[in-house]
Amino acid sequence: MAITASGLFGLTLEKQAIDTIGLSIESESALSVALLLDTSTPDFTTHDFWSDLEGDEASGTGYTAGGATLTGTEVTLSAGVLTYDATDVSWTSSTISNAMAGVGYFDRGGATTADELLFLSDFVTAASSSGGTFTIEWHTNGIYTVDYTP
Repeated sequence: MAITASGLFGLTLEKQAIDTIGLSIESESALSVALLLDTSTPDFTTHDFWSDLEGDEASGTGYTAGGATLTGTEVTLSAGVLTYDATDVSWTSSTISNAMAGVGYFDRGGATTADELLFLSDFVTAASSSGGTFTIEWHTNGIYTVDYTP
């Protein structure tokens, strides 16, 4: 077999994604997702901890500050793509206004200055609930993907 492309080695990338900082993105207790307001201005280059964005967190009845724990987390490899996914997140009987994004972070249980940011999922338009269920329904292709064989 001849060399035909550049790329990263998927299994090593998967292992790195699962436990680079002592916490697994497949953990059923270490990752949380919080709602951000439309006024938030995340910086993917300089923001690294939840403390950088928590001042822009949405609030409301039925919503707990810091968001909710991600469950059903999974990292998969297929055809040169690493995919990260989790179970959809819901807040029942909630009244939440102007949530623009969900931000995933490692919730270490202490200071938010130590809670590493992982992803931000833009809702494109601000979403609200009024005494109902607010749900983040992840894309069918997962929360995020990494093409490791460009």
